Amino acid sequence: MSDHVARVVRQWKSEYPVVDASPMYVLARMMRLNMQINKKLSANFAKFGLATGDFDVLATLRRSGEPYALRPTELTKSSMLTSGTMTSRLDKLEKLGFVRRNPDPEDRRALMIHLTDNGRSLVEDAAAAHFEMEAEMLKALDPADRQALEEILEKWSHRLEESGTM
Repeated sequence: MSDHVARVVRQWKSEYPVVDASPMYVLARMMRLNMQINKKLSANFAKFGLATGDFDVLATLRRSGEPYALRPTELTKSSMLTSGTMTSRLDKLEKLGFVRRNPDPEDRRALMIHLTDNGRSLVEDAAAAHFEMEAEMLKALDPADRQALEEILEKWSHRLEESGTM
């Protein structure tokens, strides 16, 4: 079986044989899969009027458990956004009525970001569709391959994190 990545690696091998392009077999395929997955997920979030980062913020608040509130620094650490991006994202979500900022009862100098009832309803609907879409994408793998891939990716992730590469 040959795909775009295999053709590219063969071209490198033919045209510049002194370099080892074989890491592309894994990494370029992962990058291509990531682009395809992100495209599908973004389109799915758009059905709910959300960007991927919007969903990330709302989902982080929802999965934090009641009272569905976090300090901005906690929210940034638990999500996949930078602090600068977080501020603009919170402004947008607050304007839409999905989150609200309240003083932190333990530190009046600080804020707590609360998920509103509208935000909770929206993120629960979006999450259900999100997980359904992810499950659908993974149907391309048989259960044993999926399990093996989960284990490999977890092991690899831990090793990269421990080595400081990530």
